[in-house]
Amino acid sequence: MDDARVLARVADGDAEALGELYERHAGPLFGFLYRLAGDRGTAEEILQDTLLAVWRSATTYQGRSSVSTWLFGVARRQAHNRLRGLPPPSAAEPYERADDLPGPEELAVGAGRVQDALVRLPLAQREVVVLAFLCDLGHREISEILGIPPGTVKSRLHHARATLRGVLR
Repeated sequence: MDDARVLARVADGDAEALGELYERHAGPLFGFLYRLAGDRGTAEEILQDTLLAVWRSATTYQGRSSVSTWLFGVARRQAHNRLRGLPPPSAAEPYERADDLPGPEELAVGAGRVQDALVRLPLAQREVVVLAFLCDLGHREISEILGIPPGTVKSRLHHARATLRGVLR
């Protein structure tokens, strides 16, 4: 069943459908949120907030974008609500972790080096980088999720690449 039908079932109050959406999209959404938040626990909490927001607002989906794009938009708003006013963790301070073992997301991106570099980016650039390179979304989809023109997406990517290049050298 396609995502739009599953989301329509969520809008009708079908909790199993919400579970299906979670199974299909939790990985990419968590990766996006982890890189925005900077730590695993906060990302998990924002993902749960996102699912609750999807449950409550599924009736507002109008089909103007893909369900995936809509979900990233909901996740982004939840992340901004949670992170507003909180400074990003500094690269010098280790993130709080429940244990010292890296999770699959940390292992996939080089055990923290890339995450440390991402944290140094302003949030606006960080979310564009994560959506483009780690969530594999195109400029048009990123533009829809963030509510900015495609030219701004390109500009933010350009500046972020320059910063990352300097940090990762």
